[in-house]
Amino acid sequence: MDFFGAQAQARRLTLWLVFLLLVAVIGMVVVTVLVVTLAVALLDGGQPGADPLALAFDPLLLGGVTLGVLAVVSAGSLARHMQLRAGGAAVAEALGGRPINADTRDPDERRLLNVVEEMAIASGLPVPLVYVLEEEGINAFAAGHTPQDAAIGVTRGAIQSLSRDELQGVVAHEFSHVLHGDMRLNMRLIALLYGILVIGLVGRMLLRGTATRRMVRGSRQNNAQVVLLGAGLALMLVGFIGTLCGNLIKAAVSRQREFLADASAVQYTRNPAGLAGALKRVAAHAQGSELRAAQAEEFSHLYFGRGVSGLRGLTATHPPLATRIRRLEPEWDGELPEPRQALDDRTDEALQAPRTAAAATAAATATAAVTGSAFLATGGGVSQRVGEPRDADLEGARGILAEIDPRLLEAVHEPYAARAVIYGILMGAEPESRTRQREALVDAAMPEVLAELERLDQPLRDVLPGQRLALIELCLPMLRQLSVAQYARLHECLERLMAAEHRPGALQWALHRLVTVGSQGATLPRGRRLPLAQAGDAVELLLSSLALAGSDEQDRARAAFDKAAERLDMNLTLRPEPASPQALDDALARCRRLADTERARLLDAMLDCVTHDGHVAPEEAQLLRAVAWSLGCPLPLVTVQN
Repeated sequence: MDFFGAQAQARRLTLWLVFLLLVAVIGMVVVTVLVVTLAVALLDGGQPGADPLALAFDPLLLGGVTLGVLAVVSAGSLARHMQLRAGGAAVAEALGGRPINADTRDPDERRLLNVVEEMAIASGLPVPLVYVLEEEGINAFAAGHTPQDAAIGVTRGAIQSLSRDELQGVVAHEFSHVLHGDMRLNMRLIALLYGILVIGLVGRMLLRGTATRRMVRGSRQNNAQVVLLGAGLALMLVGFIGTLCGNLIKAAVSRQREFLADASAVQYTRNPAGLAGALKRVAAHAQGSELRAAQAEEFSHLYFGRGVSGLRGLTATHPPLATRIRRLEPEWDGELPEPRQALDDRTDEALQAPRTAAAATAAATATAAVTGSAFLATGGGVSQRVGEPRDADLEGARGILAEIDPRLLEAVHEPYAARAVIYGILMGAEPESRTRQREALVDAAMPEVLAELERLDQPLRDVLPGQRLALIELCLPMLRQLSVAQYARLHECLERLMAAEHRPGALQWALHRLVTVGSQGATLPRGRRLPLAQAGDAVELLLSSLALAGSDEQDRARAAFDKAAERLDMNLTLRPEPASPQALDDALARCRRLADTERARLLDAMLDCVTHDGHVAPEEAQLLRAVAWSLGCPLPLVTVQN
């Protein structure tokens, strides 16, 4: 599915959800009013001169009941939203998940991290936090408000029972939910429906409680107890309706998105057998995809598999397994594999990059040609590839990871060393700049980080330009787990590094932007969207910076710039002098207000600019990725020539 079309569809679904929520709330108010009317008629109808109808439809009573229901729903939704504002981590922890230590030595967990990191680098998303749920069932989920606060959760049963290809298919399925806006939609759905479901939870507690049975026995002698009983029954009835409405809404939204995620996962990996095999494993597993967590039902629409028993028919959040498998393998005869609890094909080689360094180098070179040709062949269709990684991108990610110094791959998974890697990458290439920047860090960085920076000095100096993007992305999970005070110190260090740069330009700005946006996020501003014509100066500055990053020769830079301007059909002039970081920030802030279609046009023009001379330089790739992230567009891996 087209990324921008998928995002627009997710927004339309959100409006549809709000409408359905209002319908459900109105229905709950009506039922509550009817119950109150009946209770008033029974209690006061027998008194002399009493008018049961007038009492039941008293405006104050009706208004109070309506406001009461609305208050409960609104308070429940707001409370749940606040509980989940931390993003995917909050959902994972609510389900009993445990974050996987980035330096884990558990082979199953290490393999899962490798798969997630490869997919993130290939798709252009920041590497998410990864959680393991100690559940026997085979399941997974993606949760979060933005890619920057996303979390991927996978059950122990899945990482032990699935092969690497099968696990990759499941992870690709979850990444599709992130890329196409489903993750944000699902989080909104949780908050919106919780207000309704909380009434059902209260009703269920009353139904199961012994207090209700005591009220039933004593209700014949005390009218007050009859009123309490009526209130309890009303809550149970309204709660039942609310729960039913919530399940219907979740099911209506979820089922079709699961089909789309399956199709996208196959497109990403070019391996339908991997995802189909994972679905067959679920069908063959004794516990299937069922989760035992207390809050499993609330999050049922997030899962790879059904996760909860009892949701069938109109309330089923997932299509039947057989239907999903046959869409992937039309010739499937219904045969299922033998269940297994531990992999029989795991080797030590699977714990790291899946090939030797020499083979990976050859693969990366071949992938560079394939991916570069794919970009050039689109004829200006990078917007068609936003949110749509392919198998060539995955191969490229594996090749890049295999070429990185093992000491750095280990460092990015450690809290202090990850910050040292970031500082080392952001330091300028000129000796004069590096000396000043090291001195600037002495008073601001933690001693432990400075010690790691010293230890990693040589491998950081040997980092190839094409490896910077991957290393920054691998460090991001560690940066997101910093405390407020630690992140403030990190931010101060980043500012000092930029201030000490001898000649800060677009490249340094892009690297700093990648770290900031990747760890903090870049929410697009709300309100009226701008056409490109109203952001001409900002577009001109960004395209000029991109053209100059690709070539030091003015004639070649001008040719690249003119091609981009022609794509936009705008009268733009190349700015020969490099832009300052502040000017680039201001230009990007303006471009972030562009409409979806205009952002797509800008990305296409930027692609024309970087591919004008037949290949994408590392500096161009980094600047392109930084702008794409800031515009909310996850750009798949761009081939770089080392």
